[in-house]
Amino acid sequence: MNFSPTEKALLRELQRDCSQSLAQIAATCGMAQSTVWRKIQDFEASGAILCRVALLSPVHAGCKLTVLAAITLRDHAEATVSGFATLIAGHPEVVECLATSGAADYQMKVRVADVEAYEHFMTHTLLRSPFVREVQSSFVLKELKSTTELPL
Repeated sequence: MNFSPTEKALLRELQRDCSQSLAQIAATCGMAQSTVWRKIQDFEASGAILCRVALLSPVHAGCKLTVLAAITLRDHAEATVSGFATLIAGHPEVVECLATSGAADYQMKVRVADVEAYEHFMTHTLLRSPFVREVQSSFVLKELKSTTELPL
């Protein structure tokens, strides 16, 4: 989708803080309030805006540990791939799961309280799954950048 410079400014502002009033967003973007409202409705209807959410602090939510897990499946049969997708969908500690090229089939970002919580998730969920052959885990020591804002 091609966005005009004004639409890009609006989308950047919404990504930065969508909790602002229409008047605040309109003033920041140099648009009329009614235009901002209409553009937001259009973006939502077209699927350009997927949803509007509140981003929680992982520390305040009790999820201080971030783990990046590389998952290798037992095989690539349809039942295995769909079974793994269903397994992951049912676990809120998995905040991202991406099918990847390379040595691992999937890369997951897992947010949990501590090492013990991850060990429990890994041994009782991932490694006991009939779909998973191998898990390689990396513990995040420091987060240098984390954003949900896409470059426009």
